[in-house]
Amino acid sequence: MAKSLRYKWTFANRFRRQAFGWRGSSTAIQRVKEAVAEIKAAARKDLLLGAEGAVLFLEKVSPALEQIDSSSGAIGTAVNNAIEALVPVIAEAPADTKLRQKWLDHLWKAIEEDDIPYIELLPDHWGALCKSPDLASQWADDLMNPVRITWSADRKAGGGYFKGTSACLSALLTAERYKEILELLALAPYTFWHDRQWGVKALMAMGKKAEALRYAEDSRGLNQPDYIISAACEEILLASGMAEEAYGKYAIEANQKTTYLATFRAIAKKYPYKEPGDILADLVASSPGSEGKWFAAAKSAGLLGEAINLANQSPCDPRTLTRAARDMKDKEPHFAAEVGIAALRWLIAGYGYDITRLDVLDAYKFTLEAAANGRCWPEVQNRIRKMVAEDRSSDQFAGKIIRDELERVV
Repeated sequence: MAKSLRYKWTFANRFRRQAFGWRGSSTAIQRVKEAVAEIKAAARKDLLLGAEGAVLFLEKVSPALEQIDSSSGAIGTAVNNAIEALVPVIAEAPADTKLRQKWLDHLWKAIEEDDIPYIELLPDHWGALCKSPDLASQWADDLMNPVRITWSADRKAGGGYFKGTSACLSALLTAERYKEILELLALAPYTFWHDRQWGVKALMAMGKKAEALRYAEDSRGLNQPDYIISAACEEILLASGMAEEAYGKYAIEANQKTTYLATFRAIAKKYPYKEPGDILADLVASSPGSEGKWFAAAKSAGLLGEAINLANQSPCDPRTLTRAARDMKDKEPHFAAEVGIAALRWLIAGYGYDITRLDVLDAYKFTLEAAANGRCWPEVQNRIRKMVAEDRSSDQFAGKIIRDELERVV
């Protein structure tokens, strides 16, 4: 690490042992992002320097964060993102075997001392960090016996844990020792996807796609990540040219994102030959009772008629509908008016989180502006009056606000 020690890294002093206190999560997250940016900037000028900075950071990060309240998971996510960003920096550096071995020794020591843990995902990348099959094979040989002992018959009753299990399997994959991966996994006392994913990768590398699919499916069970397994199965079928089967069996579960719109877009991007309307229909059918939540997906796909139907079929976030009415009131006034009426209907019914008077007024305003642009103002006004008259909600919060606005018009 001589070169890295000669270079004055800004992040180095910030990541002293126990540098961050119990409430230091937000500051630490910012410092992690700054460190990654600094290392990547150095790597753009000097690949070896960037790699040594990455190794130094991964050595220092866990001791620096050990006193932080990590219960929210935010700092853990930041470190995981840093690992994903820095592993390629180390892997792509033009280091000779002696220097790369030195880096790996430093990183392995950091893994062994990672008690919280923060860098527990680093062993998953061990094969990439080794880079060459020969070096990966050496590490696999060193790590294989501890894995076997952990999984030995006399320990199956109580199980065991070895931090280097995924590092060993990852190294075996890089070393192209595929059969040994499967033989080693056969010793495992439990069916854990985190381990068995390496078996799937080994079978795929051997060209045994059908066996890889069966192996992945056999990995399902209690507390296993079904959506991740489905994503692996989908990838196998897509790689086999079986897109239709991949879509029918796995697309919906494998592409679940943080929002309904993101899920729709992920599937549409992966299956460009599928009609957006068909994808939307399948997604809606997969979540009965949540039809309204697919409104944004329908709107983004230009399926305006379907969007209106979804907005009226089950509760939809009134603010989402109001924004759509605002954005479309000039381009598609009839659509915007219908969406605005749906927003008012759900507001009157009491839906929406922390709804304010301004939220109600905005929905009312944009709905009438759309109606005026679409030359259907009287009809829309009458429909709104009818909704208010039929308001049976407990506090009639939104209904009262709309009623007051209607009386002003009169």
